[in-house]
Amino acid sequence: MIVAKGTDQKNSSAVFKVGAIALTFMILGFQVALFVHRAAVLRIEANRDAPDTVYVYVERPVEMPAAAGKAVAVEHRDAVHSEIVKEVRRERRKVESFRFNPNTAGLADLQRLGFSEKQAQAIVNYRLKGGRFRRKSDFAKSFVVADSVFARLEPYIDIPLLDINSADSAAFDALPGIGPYFASQMVSYREKVGGYTSVDQLMDIPRFDEERLEGIRDLIEVR
Repeated sequence: MIVAKGTDQKNSSAVFKVGAIALTFMILGFQVALFVHRAAVLRIEANRDAPDTVYVYVERPVEMPAAAGKAVAVEHRDAVHSEIVKEVRRERRKVESFRFNPNTAGLADLQRLGFSEKQAQAIVNYRLKGGRFRRKSDFAKSFVVADSVFARLEPYIDIPLLDINSADSAAFDALPGIGPYFASQMVSYREKVGGYTSVDQLMDIPRFDEERLEGIRDLIEVR
């Protein structure tokens, strides 16, 4: 039997088209199967987990009746979720902007501000090692704070000034350019005069010059 050349080419073309269509449907089916599987697993994990709401844990001393007085400790915790639920939550996380102190903000708040879990942990680790953000510019220098993130958060950064009428020598020592000697002198002079009424009174401490005061003026206050 003799088959025409044109007919053979048409048959090959038809087979190729059918194969391409079949492959496309296979790929789409695989993607749909992955999506359905992920959704099903997430649903099972979410149902098994604790509720999504944040709850308040109140702890009282053993000797204090539950109905007596006020709670002595209140701790806010997020409900516990499995890793797959946490992953989806991170993907869908809504970035917020609110007033915060980078020296005290916890992991959860730092993540709400837009930092990843690793970035937030890096900021906390820096503080645990003794690091401190004295000025907004110090926070901007952190390797995990992108310029765009700092630009968005700068108006919300709230780093309290140091009250020189209540600070101890360790807090004074932590100020740039002060050191142990002037820290102890700042405490001693405060006790001598009965409390500061102006930060300029630091100039009355022997050898405490104007340059040293200007180096910390934007970090201290008198309350």
